[in-house]
Amino acid sequence: MKKQTAFLLLWSVFSLTATAQNNYVSRVWVADNGDGTYTNPIIYADYSDPDVCRAGEDYWMTASSFVHSPGLPILHSRDMVNWTIVNHALPRLVPREVFDVPQPGGGVWAPAIRYHNQEFYIYWGDPDFGIYMVKTDDPRGRWSDPVLVKAGKGLIDACPLWDDDGRAYVVHAYAGSRAGVKSLLAVFEMTPDGTRAITESRLVFDGHEGNDTVEGAKFHKHDGYYWIFAPAGGVKPGWQLAMRSKEVYGPYEARKILAQGDAPFNGPHQGAWVDTPSGEHWFYHFQDVGTVGRIVHLQPMNWVNGWPVAGIDKNGTGCGEPVVTHKKPDVGVTYPVQTPQEDDEFDGMTLGLQWQWQANYQPIWAYFAGDKGYMRLFSIFEPEERVYGNLTDVPNMLLQKFPAPDFTAVTKVTFKPEVVGERTGFIVFGRSYGMLALEKTPDGLEILQVECKNADRNGKEVIHARQKIDGDTFYLKVTVRGGNQCTFSFSENGRRYADLGQEFIAREGTWVGAKVGYFATVPRGNGYGGWLDVDWFRMEK
Repeated sequence: MKKQTAFLLLWSVFSLTATAQNNYVSRVWVADNGDGTYTNPIIYADYSDPDVCRAGEDYWMTASSFVHSPGLPILHSRDMVNWTIVNHALPRLVPREVFDVPQPGGGVWAPAIRYHNQEFYIYWGDPDFGIYMVKTDDPRGRWSDPVLVKAGKGLIDACPLWDDDGRAYVVHAYAGSRAGVKSLLAVFEMTPDGTRAITESRLVFDGHEGNDTVEGAKFHKHDGYYWIFAPAGGVKPGWQLAMRSKEVYGPYEARKILAQGDAPFNGPHQGAWVDTPSGEHWFYHFQDVGTVGRIVHLQPMNWVNGWPVAGIDKNGTGCGEPVVTHKKPDVGVTYPVQTPQEDDEFDGMTLGLQWQWQANYQPIWAYFAGDKGYMRLFSIFEPEERVYGNLTDVPNMLLQKFPAPDFTAVTKVTFKPEVVGERTGFIVFGRSYGMLALEKTPDGLEILQVECKNADRNGKEVIHARQKIDGDTFYLKVTVRGGNQCTFSFSENGRRYADLGQEFIAREGTWVGAKVGYFATVPRGNGYGGWLDVDWFRMEK
């Protein structure tokens, strides 16, 4: 009973925030052109390996969240172009003891979301533990605890299929880094309730000859065929395959249905086939753009001679290429423009849905004091055992995704440290990181501009500039241009900003784009620390 109560309390922390976040419209990237057309990408942020399902007139998206907590973001749309974050299906990653500390590159890989028998299911592969499932009858509400459907190392990119006769199957891929082999797809049968594998995996497709690194499979049944949609060829140079068979275990014949061609978008693959009530067909996929991460695109899809063609097939080859601008899907209604949330006034009593931690959230990390108009981050002891020797080890780092290649993030904070060596900051984080740090020294507060190159390979921090500062309330800013060129500046009054230090070249993280946000730490042995009050965070052009 205590365990169930604790989970419900935790879920409430990550449930819907104040309605002020509804119908948020970004100032840095909007895909809806307002004239019945849209421009790709529809989301210029790191929603890697997106999958989408339709339930009636509602569309629901999830994406890879890897080790970040809460995991499995849930986004909602009514017109397939305008999306908002409404929930997370995974408040904490399991096994909990593993993900209570940062585990770069692990966790939730390539989930699939499906609507079946009035319930929503999400399956994903954790490359170190196996294939998991959660479900709910309300995507905005509480999702079930994770169920380990099939244990095994190297099992990734899982997607379920419920057949016409009630039997249920999962297609999945293999992570070469764990399984010792890749470029293979396999299918196993599970119990009809979707909770347990009842057969061994059987290989159904070998991509080694011509379709290397085939992965990210999605399972469908259409027009009497079993269909597997899967990317191949690698993340940046790759393409999208469709394969079909009259039998669930094959043999499958495959065709290339989407490739870059003359379009400006590399590696168009790994996504979702979705239809509309009016009978249109569409395909979501991602594009890897480096530092910003894996961003989401939407392509029209048509059926030609029994095969799907995604994008626009200019040459009649049966393989399309991505569109830049296109007519929006026909859903019968024009809905308001909205985008995933970015700004936060911290006026709610729960964490904004755009934020994630670097490890499983612990209640002592933050106090969401919306009635007082701030979020308070407590300074937490630095890790005892430092694997990287820098902030890559720190779990209580609160971050959100880059929302575009060009933007300015600005925040108002108040720092109340207790001991010498206590430090907080406004950080751009990835394989390398840069930040404005506030630190308590024997002589008072100082502001530092810090860079750590190759943080994921034991890189060491370098201080490019430091100066003493008075007071305790500051405005911190980072301006990002070209996706990775970062300039830091600060102000003591919110009007006049001064640049500090050197330009920092941001890098993506392990399988994720760069992020921006906060941390607060105190050295062990110096006594208990203080806190950072965050008044607001805003994204500007």
